[in-house]
Amino acid sequence: MSLLVPKFEDTVLVRDAEAEVIGGAPVRVKLLADSSASGGALSTVRVTLTEGADGARPHLHRNSAEMFYLLNGEAEVLSGDDVVTARSGDLVVVPPDRPHAFAAAPGSPADILIVITPGVECFEYFRHLQRIRLGEVTPESLLEVQELYDNHFLRSESWDGRHH
Repeated sequence: MSLLVPKFEDTVLVRDAEAEVIGGAPVRVKLLADSSASGGALSTVRVTLTEGADGARPHLHRNSAEMFYLLNGEAEVLSGDDVVTARSGDLVVVPPDRPHAFAAAPGSPADILIVITPGVECFEYFRHLQRIRLGEVTPESLLEVQELYDNHFLRSESWDGRHH
């Protein structure tokens, strides 16, 4: 087992009013702390989804675990071949190299705190997703930055079977 000892000097404090927000309904992402802020220890965002909205298509991270904490509502979370429903107060942690995805459950919004550890510089990734939503770049452009953000897309019959 390897142990990451993060290297940073100052307490990380992100004021709610000062956090950058990307998007809006159906998918709103509040950028809280990028990897560089915590010496590589973690990256964290808050994702708010309207009823049934997709948060992320199936993907995996080769070098990081991803934690989903349901602040409110219900979310469906793919982990491997399993799709679980997480409710307010539930925690799901997906290990490195395990396919995963998430969406608000049908009929419910979801407010999710997401932590990736060790962290990756992911803020620019979320900005890239917004440029895709706005039509400024193509969805295929994500394939060019998969290694940079350790975000590797894949197909999941378990997920696709539930989401069309």
